[in-house]
Amino acid sequence: MTPVDTSRTIPGDAASPALALPPRGRRQTAKVLPEQARRHNRSLVLQTLFHGGAMSRADLARETRLTRVTISDLVAELIADGFLAEFGTREASGPGKPAILVDLDRAGHRIVGLDLSGSESFIGAVLTLDGEIVARHEVPAPAAAGDVVHTAVALARSLVADAHAPVLGVGVGTPGVVDEHGVILAAPNFGWVGFDLERALTDALQLPVLVANDANAAVLAEYTLGGAADDVMLIKVGRGVGAGLLTAGRPLRGSRFAAGEIGHVTVGTDGGPQCACGKIGCLEAWLSVPSLSERLAGAPDDDAAREGVLRDAGERLGIALAPVVATLDLSEIVLSGPPELLDGPLAAATVDTLRARTLAPFHEGVRVRMTAHGQDIVLRGAAVMVLSGQLGVS
Repeated sequence: MTPVDTSRTIPGDAASPALALPPRGRRQTAKVLPEQARRHNRSLVLQTLFHGGAMSRADLARETRLTRVTISDLVAELIADGFLAEFGTREASGPGKPAILVDLDRAGHRIVGLDLSGSESFIGAVLTLDGEIVARHEVPAPAAAGDVVHTAVALARSLVADAHAPVLGVGVGTPGVVDEHGVILAAPNFGWVGFDLERALTDALQLPVLVANDANAAVLAEYTLGGAADDVMLIKVGRGVGAGLLTAGRPLRGSRFAAGEIGHVTVGTDGGPQCACGKIGCLEAWLSVPSLSERLAGAPDDDAAREGVLRDAGERLGIALAPVVATLDLSEIVLSGPPELLDGPLAAATVDTLRARTLAPFHEGVRVRMTAHGQDIVLRGAAVMVLSGQLGVS
């Protein structure tokens, strides 16, 4: 973030220039209003502390390039709002008064995250501001699509009651194509077309709610809490196959919010299993957990046969990913799903196929790895959505 300093210049105090907010794909043409600048600078302070840890006010001024007067004002405001707290003093290395350290009050607020992507259960969690899970609830996925909202609301309410601190907001990861306002454009498993899930949950819970596709939520967790590169694609493998993308650290959603819907890309020209969508040889028909598990169960009971099934699925994934890696110049592919299926031969075959099908001098270093977040990745991504939407932290 670039600072936007609207404070008055004090003699002897080097004020930062008033700059526009970071560009969103084009140059800014509108004037930055004072309230926008202040909101931006609040987010800049919070983001600096979120990633950098406790600092003195002087440290914050240096890191953010805001004036000490502006920092003092913002810190006082954020302490009053319950987002920052003072945490003692730093040992003095010379003469003068020891510096008082400030940091996010990471336990002062809670975030509720919901993962509606499971085929057998919905999972919810109460998280601190830095993504630590302090309570977890799980309920059976409803048999009837008409009961999904009721089940999600009941799960969220039970988590809010278990938060024991003010709830900053509720983040939701769900299957389907989801627009920027949390409207489900299409979710066949739930029978939703054009359903405003975000509004339905907001009205029921009377809390800020943000809704996104589960894979798009997951890639945010990998970026903010997992140290992923700025250009990364996360492949989420479960009942279906989907992907979340970041380019230059920004979500890539597409003109119809369907970027990353790679599950129904046909991989290969040799036919293959029939997909639930009706086509033959979709990536999802090769790679989804039910499909892959079924083929493994039908293979001869020896390690070579099992490895062959997994390598074949990995090669199919590499075929689907190669043009994406080449087009977007991605540096990292993260896999999310059962490690006993995805890690090992499958991931290795994906790497081999990517190297064989892309321009070696530029793309041979693409990294393919498993996420470290396990089954919690969508929950943590839902928390990042709230952090970004409510505090500007990403």
